[in-house]
Amino acid sequence: MAIPERFSNLPEYAFPRLRTLLSGIEPGLKQGESPMVLTIGEPRHQMPDFLGRVLAENLAGFAKYPTNEGMPALLDAIGGWLGRRYDLDVAPERIMALNGTREGLFNAAMALCPEQKNGQRPAILIPNPFYQVYAVAAAAVQADPVFVAATPASGNLPDYAALPAEVLDRTAIAYLCSPANPQGAIADRDYLERLIGLAERHDFLIFADECYSEIYRDAPPPGALAVATQMGLADRVVMFNSLSKRSNLPGLRSGFVAGSAEHLVQIRRLRSYAGAPLPLPLQAVSEAAWRDEDHVIASRDLYRRKYVIADRVLGNVPGYRPIQGGFFLWLPVADGEEAARRLWARAGIQVLPGAYLSREVDGNNPGKEFIRVALVAAPEETEAALTRLRGVLYDETTGEG
Repeated sequence: MAIPERFSNLPEYAFPRLRTLLSGIEPGLKQGESPMVLTIGEPRHQMPDFLGRVLAENLAGFAKYPTNEGMPALLDAIGGWLGRRYDLDVAPERIMALNGTREGLFNAAMALCPEQKNGQRPAILIPNPFYQVYAVAAAAVQADPVFVAATPASGNLPDYAALPAEVLDRTAIAYLCSPANPQGAIADRDYLERLIGLAERHDFLIFADECYSEIYRDAPPPGALAVATQMGLADRVVMFNSLSKRSNLPGLRSGFVAGSAEHLVQIRRLRSYAGAPLPLPLQAVSEAAWRDEDHVIASRDLYRRKYVIADRVLGNVPGYRPIQGGFFLWLPVADGEEAARRLWARAGIQVLPGAYLSREVDGNNPGKEFIRVALVAAPEETEAALTRLRGVLYDETTGEG
């Protein structure tokens, strides 16, 4: 039996690819050192202390089918957070709970991407490098993925306005991640206003992936839906957020999507057929998490400590860019795969080659000369790991930088 060709050009996923790359290499460790895995964006800060209590109080909910869109109390909590964080007034019918944002980023494309745009096959714009579900969504709806380099030259954000008008005129969706995974760049208000204006002129949607929005160095990053609402163009943005990074609950698989009532009707309708609603006890935990900011502030302070450590250890490395938001370092190297092998062999540190998060376009992979390093460990472990990393990759005696 034949398999669908639309998925045939997907590369092997990043983490199995990394296991193959490092296969057979023994980690190089000095006495007293332990291996450090800095590849996956899995927060290791303390979970909210109310989690166990709220879960225990709601265990009976596992005996019931959960509501598709999210229980009213959860939607109210998310709406309240949107009001406090962005000064938005978002009605419950404009919000839907998600089983993690990856589900929503995929299914929203299924629900909202048309079969044709201006009589042509639609295009979906994707920053390059990017969170890999964007490309799978484009393949599933049989749209043309248009990978747009997000490099230091463009502030590590995609310059969608530089695309030819004929591409923009058939664009249905543009993905944007801010703070960016993996580069840690933030789309400021000017950038968002330009992008929203572009979407209005060429009639496409912006899927704003903002799951790192609560981890930042200085001022809170602006939200695309908030900016669009102030411009009178709220129907141009569908936003996504999650408790995975904000509340250190990646295993909860809890997030939300918010947008116009028209778009949420379509997303909810599709999910009623094909989605996996969040179990009721997990919705209760999610409600409590969205209503509480104390645990978020404590976690953000820890990340800021690690920003300072990274700046101190690596700040004079040529090409180093301080993180503005999120928890990934995007470090320049001669070759990401070679750097990853060397780090594992000489220092017992695992990092992700940047090319595994990017696609080659016109013979160039914009992630090839970078590695992604997740600052998810405790500050003391982070400093030790970055010091070892610097010694292998950047010090003059071993120099690669």
